[in-house]
Amino acid sequence: VQLQASGGGLVQAGGSLRLSCAASGSPSDNYVIAWFRQAPGKEREGVSGISRRGLFRYYSDSVKGRFTISRDSAKNVVYLQMNILKPDDTAVYYCAAVGVVSENNWHSAREYQYWGQGTQVTVSS
Repeated sequence: VQLQASGGGLVQAGGSLRLSCAASGSPSDNYVIAWFRQAPGKEREGVSGISRRGLFRYYSDSVKGRFTISRDSAKNVVYLQMNILKPDDTAVYYCAAVGVVSENNWHSAREYQYWGQGTQVTVSS
């Protein structure tokens, strides 16, 4: 599967953005898909994940209540709706996919086989 992330940009604190991860080459429902982010000088962090067919959704504590992940199987796209953005959310955001991952490890980048290119999100104060 190939992944294409888009939707990043510059937004003021308190604003919103929606990221999209478009899958091609294979139905996205065959994969757990997650969003990661990496800020300069920091490790890549799991932000949110969604199980195959969207039955389960996972969020890091830092974004819980502000971000929502969803998938549109017909369009083969996974979205990350980001609300109440903070300057600390500034990072390059990546989407990634894997066939199977344990619930405890959804946030571990090493578990994911396929990666899209990053999209920059910048939140100004």
